[in-house]
Amino acid sequence: MTRLAILADINGNLPALNAVLADIEKDNVDHIVIAGDNINMGPFSVQVMERIAGFAVIRGNHELYLLDYNTPRAPAHWHDFTQPPWLNAVIPTYWRNVIATMPDTLQLRFSDAPPVRVVHGSPRSHWESIWAHTPDDEVLPMLQNVEESLVIAAHTHIAMDRQIGRWRVLNPGPLGMPLDGNHASHYMLLDGNADGWTPTFRRVNYDLTPLLAEFERIGFVDACGATGRMIVEEFRTARSYIDSFNRWRREAYPDLSGTLAMTDEFMAIEDKWQYTLEPFRVNMDL
Repeated sequence: MTRLAILADINGNLPALNAVLADIEKDNVDHIVIAGDNINMGPFSVQVMERIAGFAVIRGNHELYLLDYNTPRAPAHWHDFTQPPWLNAVIPTYWRNVIATMPDTLQLRFSDAPPVRVVHGSPRSHWESIWAHTPDDEVLPMLQNVEESLVIAAHTHIAMDRQIGRWRVLNPGPLGMPLDGNHASHYMLLDGNADGWTPTFRRVNYDLTPLLAEFERIGFVDACGATGRMIVEEFRTARSYIDSFNRWRREAYPDLSGTLAMTDEFMAIEDKWQYTLEPFRVNMDL
């Protein structure tokens, strides 16, 4: 039997990563596989890259924010983003080059279990999401060129185990940025043999204090403005605030970019659920 630990969406959260790796040490794991978005959002991108060196790691969309920002490959709307310039400033050349050579997908081929495809969003795009509620007729075209019957995806920040046609799609859930009101980090054990793969979903508590202290120490909100404030709130509350804030902003101030004053106004709204995507409207009593 082969046992894997599957991690995803670390998003620069070193304290959470350390807690998960300590938990993994309790098990007889043959290898650790990471399904992208290792950097950005959190303040410890370089330290995370140092910690995961030697694991099987793919890029996610946040790696592309680093590599493609301010290049001809970047779409025009990226110019409105405030965080990629900050990210480019904190990642040294050595780690940029390491990330530049990472694969975008993996095919796992162990001798005692069926092959597995690892992607970040979908097999077609880092930005394409496979949700539990996405209709089959939308997901099947994403999977049609995938030979493996098991696909591991991430990106949504929601754990998932779903059968779609002949494919089983697993999402280990977010290690660094849970958005369901529970700060505990997600990861997944995957046990494989000739009969297939069996997932075990895990959650690990960690101390959030060093993460929030580092945001304060580096002046993250001052550097990244409204987006930075909403990122800190996402970590602090384990809730989806970046997208919710932007939905509210487009309604309240359709012709203006986000400001810190707007974030104060948004955070004072009693009922933010109206601006929250349906998959994140969970554990609403927390």
